[in-house]
Amino acid sequence: MPEGHTIHRLAARHRELFAGHAVTVDSPQGRFAAGAALLTGRRLADTEAYGKHLLHHFEGDRSLHIHLGLYGKFADGVPPLPEPVGQVRMRMAGGGHWLELRGPTACEVLDPGEVAVLRARLGQDPLRDDADPLIAYARIRSSTKPVFALLLDQTVVAGCGLIYANEVLFRAGLAPTKPGRAISAVCWQEMWDDLRALMKEGVVRGRIDTVHTAHTPEAMQRAPRVDRHGGEVYVYRRPGQPCLVCGTAVQRGPMAGRNLYWCPTCQPGS
Repeated sequence: MPEGHTIHRLAARHRELFAGHAVTVDSPQGRFAAGAALLTGRRLADTEAYGKHLLHHFEGDRSLHIHLGLYGKFADGVPPLPEPVGQVRMRMAGGGHWLELRGPTACEVLDPGEVAVLRARLGQDPLRDDADPLIAYARIRSSTKPVFALLLDQTVVAGCGLIYANEVLFRAGLAPTKPGRAISAVCWQEMWDDLRALMKEGVVRGRIDTVHTAHTPEAMQRAPRVDRHGGEVYVYRRPGQPCLVCGTAVQRGPMAGRNLYWCPTCQPGS
């Protein structure tokens, strides 16, 4: 599932291509036909990312809400609009560009009240300038859940996914099993700032890189990581491999229905 930095990149891309233009919207697959009829002919005013949710705001107080989930993906291009191939849920064209959406978990039209409800159920997004880390910390310090699970809880931190959760805990030297209520305010602020910086870099680069300069392939004279997710990381999907910092074998285990990765030496107490 795409993490928050990918959704923010998509919001910026779609704003660049379509904002200010009237668009035509249809649903070759048919599952979004009613929603497409509500949007076609309207001008796209702006786009917005909130965590893993993408919003296209149209004139007339209508918003297109998209959650890619595990299988959703976009494609875009310039005219002529290609014939739809496969299950195209939504197609948009205007301003000299076209956009196709396949396989999302959610693709729906919302009114302003429904958008407000969506925002209200989400946690704080580190990539948004209006985010308040103290609101997230209030949830964390009152919880006995492991901090790893809290980072993945989208009602606490919106947009933080599996890779960022594993990596930011390693960089903080925190045991993923440490309960939220044991995290100090200072520790949380430092972790939030680090997460925000990492995710902002992800927006710029289009991939997740979390290693410090001293641990890059060039600095360590090692082969670059080869993985479909790309990026240089400390523990994510590196079970059994030596920690880049101390050499201890990276461990893997289940938590909150997800794969947890950690270094038992650099993150004592795991």
